[in-house]
Amino acid sequence: MPEFSESVLVLTDDADDRERASDGRSHYGVYLAARFHQITYGGDYADTMDFAIWAWQIATSPVMSPGYLRIRPDVAAITPHLTEDSGLVMRIDIPLRHHALAHRPARVDDWTRERNTWDDNPRWTRLAQPEPTGDRPTLLTTASLLVPVGDEHVIVGTARKPGPGLIRDAKRAVKALAARVNDHAHLVNALTGGTR
Repeated sequence: MPEFSESVLVLTDDADDRERASDGRSHYGVYLAARFHQITYGGDYADTMDFAIWAWQIATSPVMSPGYLRIRPDVAAITPHLTEDSGLVMRIDIPLRHHALAHRPARVDDWTRERNTWDDNPRWTRLAQPEPTGDRPTLLTTASLLVPVGDEHVIVGTARKPGPGLIRDAKRAVKALAARVNDHAHLVNALTGGTR
């Protein structure tokens, strides 16, 4: 079973994907087939970047839960976005506790630590928004890291219908983006101290 580490912000679990598959092949593939109409226009893909974005969105929560792609608990979200010049960036949102700020605000609540119910490793603690207490304000700080994705990291979908070809293309697309994100894990670790 794949595990998170200092160099892994996002991972895939193909064994779990097969195990959860209602079609006997791929749980992710079932989701792709059900949403294939969203990405094709007259049998063709709208854009090469669109395929990669579509595949990522389906592979992650809330569309799939648990997702084909799993995001390290100390990271709030990892999402693909098109830039104004039709490039692709991966946005990594990282909740930061007040101790990471140059000036710590006084008398305000901060993110709270939440136990991972699905992962026994306490190293990658998820931070959650606290419940309001009295009239005390809460300051939640999040850093967004934008990782550019060059064309060489974008897998173009070629399948013209749902099935093994679509699953192969989509898995290759999200794994390529995940590798690009994981190449920058050191920057996230620098923000969080490597652990919470």
